[in-house]
Amino acid sequence: MTSLAQLRKAALALPEVAESAHLGTVAFTVRGHRFAAATKDGRVQLRLPRAETEAALAAHPGSEPLLHAGAPVGLRVALADINGKDLNALVRASWFSRAPKRLAATVAEAEAAADRPGGDLPAGIGRPATQALYGVGVRTLEQVARHSAPELLALHGVGPKAVRVLSEELERRGLTLRG
Repeated sequence: MTSLAQLRKAALALPEVAESAHLGTVAFTVRGHRFAAATKDGRVQLRLPRAETEAALAAHPGSEPLLHAGAPVGLRVALADINGKDLNALVRASWFSRAPKRLAATVAEAEAAADRPGGDLPAGIGRPATQALYGVGVRTLEQVARHSAPELLALHGVGPKAVRVLSEELERRGLTLRG
């Protein structure tokens, strides 16, 4: 069982997502393209490709197809009928299906790069911070040192803990963040 708060957290954790109210729903968009919404009656609407829609409909018996001009474009399911892990996966799939191709490819590459060795970023910063840094081409502590704390904090996925861990590791190596 999930809630609007869980949906909001899952959606806003993705890059370039905006939240708005639209016709009684809370909608989430990526660069103006709606990928998820919550209705007043507690249902979540997710835009998904056909194959993913069919799989989600089969996995969630209480769900129904989301139609546009009579064609299925996603699914609608009660928030109370879906667990958090499944909701997170569906929100993510929905975001990837609606995000501009270049943005989606950049995010996918950053995620893949975070799983490959090649940089010296400390593991203690966490996967979201590592992905965010890789997404902007920062793979080493030397590259981190070219940025200020506010610049790092502005990256989606980099929080105060990650900046603290990076600062401590930079200090151990005789480096600091830029002014």
